Amino acid sequence: MPSAISQRWCQLVRRRSRARRVLLCIALCLPLPAAAVSLQVNVEGVEGQERKNVLALLAIYQEQGKKNLTVPLLLALHRRAPEQIRNALAPFGLYRVQVQDSLKQPEQGNDRWVATYRIDPGQPVKIASVDYQITGAGADNPAFPKKFPMQPGDVLLHADYDKAKNEITAIASEQGYLDADLVRHVVLIDPVAYDAHIEFHLETGPRFYFGHVTFKQDLLSDAYLKKFVDFKPGDVYDPDLLLQLQGNLVAMEYYKNVEIVPLMDQAGPDHQVPIRVVAERNKPNKYLVGVGYATDIGPRFSLDYRRRYIGPRGHKLKAEIQVAPVTQSLVADYRIPFRNPLSDYYVIRPELYSYDTASRQGTQFKVGAAQSILTRSGWRRDIGVDYRYEDYKITDEPNNTFNGLVPYVAWSRVDADDPINTKNGYRVRFLVQGTARNVLSETSFLSGTASVKWIKTLGARNRFITRADLGATWAPSLQDVPASQRFFAGGDSSIRGWGLDALGPIDPATGQVVGGRFLAVGSLEYDRTIKGPWGVAVFTDFGNAFDPTYNSAWEQSVGGGLRFATPIGPIRVDLAYAITKDPAGFRLHLGLGPDL
Repeated sequence: MPSAISQRWCQLVRRRSRARRVLLCIALCLPLPAAAVSLQVNVEGVEGQERKNVLALLAIYQEQGKKNLTVPLLLALHRRAPEQIRNALAPFGLYRVQVQDSLKQPEQGNDRWVATYRIDPGQPVKIASVDYQITGAGADNPAFPKKFPMQPGDVLLHADYDKAKNEITAIASEQGYLDADLVRHVVLIDPVAYDAHIEFHLETGPRFYFGHVTFKQDLLSDAYLKKFVDFKPGDVYDPDLLLQLQGNLVAMEYYKNVEIVPLMDQAGPDHQVPIRVVAERNKPNKYLVGVGYATDIGPRFSLDYRRRYIGPRGHKLKAEIQVAPVTQSLVADYRIPFRNPLSDYYVIRPELYSYDTASRQGTQFKVGAAQSILTRSGWRRDIGVDYRYEDYKITDEPNNTFNGLVPYVAWSRVDADDPINTKNGYRVRFLVQGTARNVLSETSFLSGTASVKWIKTLGARNRFITRADLGATWAPSLQDVPASQRFFAGGDSSIRGWGLDALGPIDPATGQVVGGRFLAVGSLEYDRTIKGPWGVAVFTDFGNAFDPTYNSAWEQSVGGGLRFATPIGPIRVDLAYAITKDPAGFRLHLGLGPDL
């Protein structure tokens, strides 16, 4: 039997043990300071998309390099890493992944911890069977695939399964099966046989069709609004067409809010769904004030006014005033939509220009009427006629005038991945115009121009820009061609190194540029992105305006500049060296705006 002393001793030991446990718990719970550690993570055994997915889901890899990484956190992340790796590889059909992990402590104070994960992904699981069923009214619809896109023998890739599921459900929606239901869609993995079984059952339900479209708004006539509707009653119900209708009405700026309401409860036995369009009119007027600067024209002030709608047929009005030291303009544009109101219109366009450049001065008034349509091939075609009156003076020649009608036809096309800061795209424009003496005007001429600009990006940082401007005018003499129709070269968008209109045929009597009947100007430019929005450029511009009556030489410049991308287009600062100028010299060019 234990003595009293031994009993007392045992009680004391038990009390001390409890005290130690309490102190240990308190120590573990207290937020004791911990020094940040340095970490290196090595992942071996996987490549390509599998490696990318592992690194994206591997928390310890994402935490390396962070300043708040501590030893307790590092140990916790390392314990979770194998499970995260297995989860990351499961979407690739890899379910027998083996992971050898190790964590090496630093031997010296400044060394890093090194976490290494050697992965043996094993063989991917393959599909053993596919149970694919389309039932209901759409069972025989040929739009659905006859077979499920994944078949026995294929590797089970979860991304492919999700893609197949989304494609089939999208077909059901596009084909008007609004009540389609995936009654069963599972992927079963047999861990013993190491194979997969897909079960995919879609019940389409009845097929729905579009009914009549009605409009609830107080701005435009229903007859005009129906031109925006790309379907008719009895067509298969396709939700994408409703989204397109909504987007088109918003894009025209007639309305600030457009809601498309399918009246499903009013669909009868024929399953035709009436559509109601509820629209709230936009503010009628829009104003925009702008300030800019370009080397050719100096500081520029602009005031832009737009009337979003006039009358029940969707007419629009736009007017703009631009004032700069070299040029001033007042332009109005009245558009009357027809046929396809999104792209086709008649336009009445009065314009007033005043210009005073290095080679010509004058005032031009013109008013024109044209038809502008977007062709099926993506080209915009303008056919019209202008009445033009021009009072002009070229260098030391006496004042002259032009008065007459000028018919024209133009084709243009712009294709760009980004209309503001373009990386890949092009712009093309062709124009043919002319007039006839004693029939339409006081003189005769026929003019044709072609303008092409092409932008191509290679890699992430390299962009190439090339442009060419060609023109030719057939007239009895240069004096029969008004100043606005003569060709000049030089300036920010022509041949850098010279001022605006500073190049062209030279009158030997005065030594001054008088313009020409032919134009050939080109440019090659290489841009390199340095960091963020900043970039540099090198370029060469070349060409001139020519005329058989006068002498003109081929001119060329080289240079470099800075680029800075902004939400309204790149800022361009170029220093051009005019190689062929006598004497050769430098000229600074500044510009802002989209490249196309």
